[in-house]
Amino acid sequence: MISLTDNAVSKIKELADIEGLDLSIRVRILASGCAGFSNDMNFDSSIGDMDEVIEQDGIKIICDPISFMYLENCTIDYLDGVISSGFKFINPAVKTSCGCGKSMSF
Repeated sequence: MISLTDNAVSKIKELADIEGLDLSIRVRILASGCAGFSNDMNFDSSIGDMDEVIEQDGIKIICDPISFMYLENCTIDYLDGVISSGFKFINPAVKTSCGCGKSMSF
């Protein structure tokens, strides 16, 4: 199951309200970066026949079946720091990550 922390839920709701978007996000794994894969998340309300859909706190989390294999036990957090802010995927399936932390391998 993919889950969101309270911070992530708050930020997603805030951004959706500002932009006038549905409370639906798509999460996925992309082939990219020096370690092979990267996480991706964006607002998207289209749901395919094969997509996994998880609802949490009024937010639909949509994930294609291949990405779901890699993200199944992932938690998405939102960090708001002095140096950087953004969503962070906490994924126990990740084996290694690159030096900058933007890509990983499974």
